[in-house]
Amino acid sequence: MSFEAIVIGGNFAGLSAAMQLARARRRVLLIDAGTPRNRFSPASHGFLGQDGQTPAAIMREGKRQLSLYPNITIRDGEVVQARADGDEFVIDIKGGGQERAARVVVATGISDTLPDISGLRDRWGRSVLHCPYCHGYEVSGGKLGVLANHPLSAHAATLIPDWGETTYFTQALFEPDEEQLARLTSRGVRIERSPVVELLGDRPKLEAVRLADGRVVQLDAMFVAPKTAMASPIAEQLGCVFDDGPFGPVIRTGDNKETTVKGVFAAGDAASAMHNATLASASGVLAGVHCHQSLVMQSAR
Repeated sequence: MSFEAIVIGGNFAGLSAAMQLARARRRVLLIDAGTPRNRFSPASHGFLGQDGQTPAAIMREGKRQLSLYPNITIRDGEVVQARADGDEFVIDIKGGGQERAARVVVATGISDTLPDISGLRDRWGRSVLHCPYCHGYEVSGGKLGVLANHPLSAHAATLIPDWGETTYFTQALFEPDEEQLARLTSRGVRIERSPVVELLGDRPKLEAVRLADGRVVQLDAMFVAPKTAMASPIAEQLGCVFDDGPFGPVIRTGDNKETTVKGVFAAGDAASAMHNATLASASGVLAGVHCHQSLVMQSAR
């Protein structure tokens, strides 16, 4: 066995996990498919020390720093199959190649399914946003919208007025209940019940939305929480158990980030219902630390 741990995924969580293992002087393989969820965003915000940097630049620098450790191997490629084989895990890489390790860290991320509305996808990550803490400051002072597509949308709309004048678009699907309506009203949120059918403006900018009744409402940015799915089948192939998160499945982990499969750890958006660059990196640190400790405990038996 040439590696003690294989980290699958090279975004914030995977890089952070690999760093801990590399600094623990373990033989580590990091495999990155190069299609991170945040590739549509021009900048990462709220990440201490990295605020305003592009996600690609942060990851590029992370890989550069990791490459200085002689005990880590970084490989571009997509893991297409993973399975247990006795006390080891075997992974197959697209285009050929097979590797083995005693531990696996799954940091494969998630993929987003956006509402099927004309002009929305072309603005994703620019003027159609998922997180006010990540992007709200950059659109603050403008006319903002919350597109309802899940039961928690009304809660999100309660927060957004701290960044700008807010309209909650129910899409005729998620009408606020009495308590939610009281909160929205107290926050000055306008309720719009005619569904949004088209986003308007010089893409990727947003200037307005067209409603089903023909009216046009001026808007500078729209917040929407997409439905999510695993970006890779690896966790399922390994037999990991999933929980139902508010937006999609989440890999079940303990406080030590180990999944229900012994020796398999998970970090990042795939293993959390809360999605944020700092949280992803922090979970990667935990996964890397506990992955190392599990290797120590195994050898100490």
